[in-house]
This record gives sequence, C-alpha cells and structure tokens, in this order.
Amino acid sequence: MTEWLAQLGDLPTLVLMGALGLVMLLDAVPLLGVLVPGDAAILVAVGVGRPYIGPPTVVSVVVGSLCGWSLTFAVGRRFGTRLRHSRVGGWIGESRWAAAERIVSQGGGRMVLVGPFLPVFNTLLPLAAGGLRMSYRRFAVCAATGAALWAGLYVLLGGVARSLAGLLPGENAPLLVTMAVGLLLAGLLLAGTRRRLLAAVTPPD
Repeated sequence: MTEWLAQLGDLPTLVLMGALGLVMLLDAVPLLGVLVPGDAAILVAVGVGRPYIGPPTVVSVVVGSLCGWSLTFAVGRRFGTRLRHSRVGGWIGESRWAAAERIVSQGGGRMVLVGPFLPVFNTLLPLAAGGLRMSYRRFAVCAATGAALWAGLYVLLGGVARSLAGLLPGENAPLLVTMAVGLLLAGLLLAGTRRRLLAAVTPPD
C-alpha cells in the first residue's frame, strides 16, 4: 500500500485532480458509491503535501460529485418509481429508499445540502429528489454547496493530520498518517451530526 500511495504522490497535479474527480463521480452512484472511499481519496490528495492543493481539491470534489449526483437525479426523475420496484431497488432496500424520500420531503434543499455528510444516503438523496420532482436548479445549488462544505472539512482535517504526520520519521509516514488521522478526526466530528440528522427524520415508533 505504501508503494501505491507513493506512486499517487508522484502524479502531476492535474492528473491527480482528474482522478479525484472521477472517484467522486463514482462515489455519487448508488450501490457503487458504498464501495468507493471518497473521503479517503480527498485525504490522499491533501496528503501529497503540494502547495495550494486545497482549492483544486475542493473544485475537483464539487465537479465530480455534482456530475454523479446530477446523473442520479436524472435517473430518479425519469425512472424513479420503476427503479424502486426493480431488482436494483431491492438491492438498495425499501426502508432506505423510503427514508431518503422522507429526508428530502421534510428537509427539502437543506437535506440535499447536508447529504454529503450522510453515508449511503448521499447517493440515495439525489434519486429521491429527482423522484419527488425537486427543481434541478435548487438541487444543483444545494448539492454543490454541500459538496464544497464536505470537501472543505476534509481538506482542513487533512491539513491538520499532515502537520501531525510531519513530526514522524519515515518517507511515507506523512501520507499514511494523514489518511489514518484524518479519517479518525472526521469520524469523531461527523458521527454525532449524522445521528442527529437521521434522528430528526426518523418517524416515532
């Protein structure tokens, strides 16, 4: 893994940002997004330690995520009901699909904005928004803003983690520790927020 990460660090910045944008596009696809570590990809981009890597990282995340979510939104708008009752809908799960619709219907654009901070639901909310006929303009503005906030948080956490990693010996230590510490800090910061957001839209027993 260290050799693979070192090779990533040798990529030109433009190529690295293009790869990050592609990862974020895949991260926005239902089912597939669960397998794509979008948060880790952001930390890798920050972990290479290049000057001024933060702004292009945020731009790549926003562009890639918005492209993926826009495609998912269009699928939800065109095939939402049919897809929900298809085999793919069965893989997603009726409970998750219903929860995503409830989140969007109760919170509207605000919940689309915080969607990137909700694992699994970040790929389902665009489907639900499309199926519920939310205007694309409203969806795109909220989704892009949420992606920028999410990326900015990980860039900040990655910068803090890399500063801590720089105190350790070893050629690959900064990149590895940036990923490990960044994921730990993000998990601690977002766990409570995710629970409160989901609890707010969970119907009482």
